[in-house]
Amino acid sequence: MSNPVQTPPPLVPLRPRRRSFAGPFVLIVLGIVFLLGNLHMLSWMRLGTLFAHYWPALLILWGVIKLIEYQQAQRDGVPARGIGAGGVFLVIVIVVCGLLATQASRFNWGEIRDNMNIDDGDLDNIFGENYNFDDHLEQDIPPAITSLRVNDDHGAVRVSVANDNKITVVVRKRVGAQSQSDADKYNAETKPMITTTGGLLTLDAKTQAGGDHSVQSDLDISIPRKMELHITSRRGDVSVIGREGDVEISNQHGEVSVEDVTGNVKLNLEKSSAKVGQIAGDVHIGGRLNEVTVADVKGAAQLEGEFGESVKLARIGKNVTFKSSRTDMEFSRIDGDLDLDSDDLHADQVTGPVHLTTRSKQIRLEDVSGDVRLQNENGGIEVSMRSLGNVQIDSRNGDINLSVPDKAGFHVDARTRDGEIQSDFPELKIDNNDHEAKASGSVGNAASHIVLNNEHDGIEIRKTSTKASLSPPAPPATPGKPARALPPPKMKVEPTEN
Repeated sequence: MSNPVQTPPPLVPLRPRRRSFAGPFVLIVLGIVFLLGNLHMLSWMRLGTLFAHYWPALLILWGVIKLIEYQQAQRDGVPARGIGAGGVFLVIVIVVCGLLATQASRFNWGEIRDNMNIDDGDLDNIFGENYNFDDHLEQDIPPAITSLRVNDDHGAVRVSVANDNKITVVVRKRVGAQSQSDADKYNAETKPMITTTGGLLTLDAKTQAGGDHSVQSDLDISIPRKMELHITSRRGDVSVIGREGDVEISNQHGEVSVEDVTGNVKLNLEKSSAKVGQIAGDVHIGGRLNEVTVADVKGAAQLEGEFGESVKLARIGKNVTFKSSRTDMEFSRIDGDLDLDSDDLHADQVTGPVHLTTRSKQIRLEDVSGDVRLQNENGGIEVSMRSLGNVQIDSRNGDINLSVPDKAGFHVDARTRDGEIQSDFPELKIDNNDHEAKASGSVGNAASHIVLNNEHDGIEIRKTSTKASLSPPAPPATPGKPARALPPPKMKVEPTEN
């Protein structure tokens, strides 16, 4: 019995799978976006902000497209296409770029830009163009108005003296935008405004009204000489010339110049530089500063904060105080110059009481009058006295060189470890041992007391020719703040090593 032959079933031809339209769709979207950007119909910065917030919508759209393709394949009876290597790569790119954009949008780019000294115009040249506008404001000042306040978030401010009783403002504005129409819109939204409240006149540049768009307004202001002035500025230079009232300026990332002021000057600065001169009143400067120059001040000068580059003081008529995390100093007045930077401090023609505490600086004080109290670590000290008072100098890891007038009278107590003591005065008794040296004794009438303490370096006491009266002059008293006299120095007593 033979087995019947089975006939195989006929083959059913498979329908070809449809091509995915996700790739062409992505190309079309990207093409439209870049076209709109090139035609300045879409802001690149705005696009970046939208992508940072809504990039997950791209993944949702991608999933919707793949779901539609799957359902279409089921209806056609063909196998559905998978995501594929290209699709996986695109998803990874979208996720990575989206996460980076989201984190970048949370940064304070304004602060980063300021720290890197990047101007808004640099970014405008990449993402748009700059458009310039001019404006002019003028109005009479009522007799009751005695003070002007200026607010300018971005732009230079220059204040000069008016020949009449008016405020005149010349505005030079730069607007970053994608088109002229956008620039006109932002210009209209950022018109400077003058308002009056009580005895105060306020000028607001309104640059913040532009939102995320770059608006820089430079203001040239002329007002009567007797008006007080208060300026708040950010990312812009400030210049003030000719005031008979007080001047107060708050500034960030700019250069501030104040000249010819009869009243007091107060500066609150953040990463700015200052140049102040010809001031009849007092000067107060505080904050975090770069370079500072103060000269020809008839009143007192007070500087407090952090100083990154250099400080120059010259001809300060009354009490001078300086405080930073590294240096604390005070003088009764400065008739000459003082230069201070990160490594050196040099001053000449200074009047005490002098109080100076610092570290890691080479100190050189010349033509000093009055009492001196000085402390330093990791730096040499040179002090030349013009008129001798009480002196106490404490040093560590740095030589002490003290020069006194040859006709002065004083008593000396000096000590150093790991160093020697040298003197031009034979009246002093010096004992230089292997590990410690001491000197003591009196010269002349011993009217002044000199105490010198050093660790790991030497001490020199030298003679200088008499240049002025040997009795220390009485320092001028600051009104409301008498000069602080230093008490006679005391010899530091420390246990000696065995």
